[in-house]
Amino acid sequence: MDFCHLLKYHREDLLFGHTDHRGDPQSASKPVKRFIVIDEVVHALYGNRISEYMKARNVVYKMLPLPTTEENKSMELVTTILEEVHQFGIDRRSEPILAIGGGVCLDIVGLAASLYRRRTPYIRVPTTLLAYVDASVGAKNGVNFANCKNKLGSYIPPVATFLDRSFLATVPRRHIANGLAEMLKMALMKHKGLFELLEAEGQNLLDSKFQTREGTDETDQSPAASASSRIAIETMLEELAPNLWEDDLDRLVDFGHLVSPELEMEVLPALLHGEAVAVEMSLMVYVACGRGLLPAALRDRVVRCMRSLELPVWHPLCSLALARRALGERLRHSGGRLRMPLPTALGRAEIFNDISDDTLCQAFQEWSVDLGTGHLPT
Repeated sequence: MDFCHLLKYHREDLLFGHTDHRGDPQSASKPVKRFIVIDEVVHALYGNRISEYMKARNVVYKMLPLPTTEENKSMELVTTILEEVHQFGIDRRSEPILAIGGGVCLDIVGLAASLYRRRTPYIRVPTTLLAYVDASVGAKNGVNFANCKNKLGSYIPPVATFLDRSFLATVPRRHIANGLAEMLKMALMKHKGLFELLEAEGQNLLDSKFQTREGTDETDQSPAASASSRIAIETMLEELAPNLWEDDLDRLVDFGHLVSPELEMEVLPALLHGEAVAVEMSLMVYVACGRGLLPAALRDRVVRCMRSLELPVWHPLCSLALARRALGERLRHSGGRLRMPLPTALGRAEIFNDISDDTLCQAFQEWSVDLGTGHLPT
């Protein structure tokens, strides 16, 4: 769906794309109603177009702009949504809530929808690269609680996700890099070709913001943008679909997500989610090298790729104590096993439970010397 050209093409995907129904909403037995939660930044850019789209179809709608940032990712925003939904009134079976924004917006709306009347359908429309390749996929949603990332949440998938790369044209360059971190994660875990594509085309993807080349037909998408985003989503789905409710805690998609939640909350808002993930991935390729899984040359190649994607590879507040604390939490909440995903080659990975503290300390020392200040941060 090309969201930015909905009016031009008179498409109704946003209203009926989650069902088999197509047609004029005016022909329905009752007015079409939609409740829309939209990130306030996205609203400033696209709110008028969305309103025009709804009015052109005689839709009864309520649009709620909210500051959906990581600092505000709380139950307070969830209850704000629920109060507005209750006042507006929707049919919990046939009138899905629309979530238009980045990953935080999608997570908050997903949790609100799961709570309202126990389960109300919702639709995800991601507007950032991170949300496009990560938050749009799967069933998880949630909010931060007790200074812990996504401590409260549920597993309720959307009834549909509409993907449109044209949103990325207005995303800041740093946020494009932020999304590339999650794509790199899937490349290192599952797809050598994706890694090589990011390695070769990363700067072009940052420069173009995954957009169609100027002067070409809009159906002639950039091959690198189309291929890399498709592979990232497909590999994510391969991992998530058989284990949607996380009954199996051995998950390759957890690469970069063992220490980074602790780091992200510690330094909030200094690091974006993908940036915190990148810092941990950088550390973990040093752990993989120290464990004898990767040669140093390949480790360094990964770090060079991360830098070319304009991702951080070290942070002064990612201390050994923080890493140990985060991995201790991992043990407590993962059945007493570390379940650490580590790359064993480009595009291949395994889950390890026997990474010793000595291995971690040695890898951390080398990582800090090579990429940081040259000494262990305290």
